[in-house]
Amino acid sequence: MDIKNYVLEKAKKAKKASRILATMDTNTKNKALLKMSDALIRKMDFILEANSKDIEAGRHKGLSKSLIDRLLLTEDRIKDISDGLRKIADLKDPIGEVISMWKRPNNLKIGQVKVPLGVIGMIYEARPNVTVDAAALCLKSGNVVILRGGSEAINSNIALSNIIIDAAISSGLPEGCIQLLEIPDREAVNEMMKLNKYIDILIPRGGAGLIQNVVNNSTVPVIQTGVGNCHIYIDNYADLDMAEKIVINAKTQRPAVCNTMETLLVHKDVAKDFLPKIYHSLTNLDVEIRGCEKTKIIIPDVIDANEKDWNTEYLDLILAVKVVDSIDQAIDHIYQYGTGHSEAIITDNYTNSQKFLLEIDAAAVYVNASTRFTDGSRYGFGAEIGISTQKLHTRGPMGLDQLTTIKYIGYGEGQTT
Repeated sequence: MDIKNYVLEKAKKAKKASRILATMDTNTKNKALLKMSDALIRKMDFILEANSKDIEAGRHKGLSKSLIDRLLLTEDRIKDISDGLRKIADLKDPIGEVISMWKRPNNLKIGQVKVPLGVIGMIYEARPNVTVDAAALCLKSGNVVILRGGSEAINSNIALSNIIIDAAISSGLPEGCIQLLEIPDREAVNEMMKLNKYIDILIPRGGAGLIQNVVNNSTVPVIQTGVGNCHIYIDNYADLDMAEKIVINAKTQRPAVCNTMETLLVHKDVAKDFLPKIYHSLTNLDVEIRGCEKTKIIIPDVIDANEKDWNTEYLDLILAVKVVDSIDQAIDHIYQYGTGHSEAIITDNYTNSQKFLLEIDAAAVYVNASTRFTDGSRYGFGAEIGISTQKLHTRGPMGLDQLTTIKYIGYGEGQTT
């Protein structure tokens, strides 16, 4: 196969479709989303069969338990994906919304209106639900999407994309509005990164290696998403029972996702009380603990943590633990090792909570809540295409509004100057 020409033809088709989709009415888009939702339920057995091939191949390759969990589709998960489409259909369509309008001294009216970004290239790894979430959010916001999923989920992605593409086209949406690159070859990604004539934005969603490759080599503008070296700091004024519940949730609910806590910071004044308790709870849930020297004094059985541990997004049941002398030391640690994703403080001290909120530079910062809340669905967006960890053009969970840009419009009466 000529991969370069294959990707180019997909991109040309996408660009052509984007002119049509950008002007389509909300009812038509919603009709397509609902039809896509119904089709996923109707063809659930077909999806599960395809997914079972990916799971079997993943186990044969020796993928970790957490990565297998990311890859796995079940009846409940497919129902959740289907429900997500319906939630997106229920959301307000941002396209065409006039943000503001004002009149200049010469009576020329100037306004700002929301418009689609255009053609979005979505590059992601072993999470087949992203295939549907990304397509749905792009369609509702008037964007065409080219999907390139990871090789681990190739069978699942082909099955899902075929189903939703058929439903979208039969609902009146243009051919090419959703496309999947059905080849796992990395050369396909390399070609996408060069097609700035046809692709308006690339969104890589996955591990640090994938994201850095796209950021460093793409001529297409990139929105960085996903790398989450997230921290929770247990302040010396924390409610330790609350802290235990939050830490357990943030580490073990779904360890293979980007909003999972990877490092636990504990103030020295509560470390002797808190660390044995949380160590017992987490190890009972099969979490491996890697601790600093001060942590090992309190819990001798933990594995020695090294510099690499503070930098690592494990995406697994592994947790780095560090005892800190103050809130300032905790904040300094987060500044040095954090990825700008999600950070949390557990405290009953108002001054410390506000200091943490003010000084931590991340897409999401929490007081007395789990980092797991950084999610488009939890924020009321229906779903998210990714969680941006950069500051332009958007930051945090990316829902419909974040997939738009603005266009200036002007109403005149013959004004020339």
